[in-house]
Amino acid sequence: MIFEEAPLRGAFTISLDKRGDDRGFFSRAYCTQEFESQGLKPVGIQCNLASNYLKGTLRGLHYQVAPAAEAKFFRCIRGANYHVIVDMRSDSPTYLQHYGIELSADNRLGLYVPELFAHGYQALTDSSEAFYMVSEYYTPGCERGLRYDDPALNIRWPLPVTTISDKDTAWPLLPGLPIL
Repeated sequence: MIFEEAPLRGAFTISLDKRGDDRGFFSRAYCTQEFESQGLKPVGIQCNLASNYLKGTLRGLHYQVAPAAEAKFFRCIRGANYHVIVDMRSDSPTYLQHYGIELSADNRLGLYVPELFAHGYQALTDSSEAFYMVSEYYTPGCERGLRYDDPALNIRWPLPVTTISDKDTAWPLLPGLPIL
């Protein structure tokens, strides 16, 4: 695994370190030991698969607070998705800044999302699938979210939003959020 720190401190893009021959290649997709060697929180508590029927579908932006703050690790295993993270740590030099990256079945990149980072993504293709691992179980009382269209964040999603949940459109705008 090849770790490259993203512009927001603590977040990483992770490339495959391929070992190939005439049969194809082998690579670790996730390794707790390698994550720990980079100072990252292991994310092996639960694995999830999210399917998106139509391009333009948007999920997020979600995060959890203590005592269930969670780190996440995403890969796109079918099609392509545009992932965005927002630093919600009020003591961070990148507080409320965001970073976006395309993850696809073709580029095979992974995205490590640290605790107290909001995360969301938009399907860039029909029938895309995201596989992700988390460090904590879903805890409804600790769940928080940001509006994908919050003017204070000014996130430029690549496509018009075609499908989004009522829950994700109901998150408050930033001035209404508590400071973490």
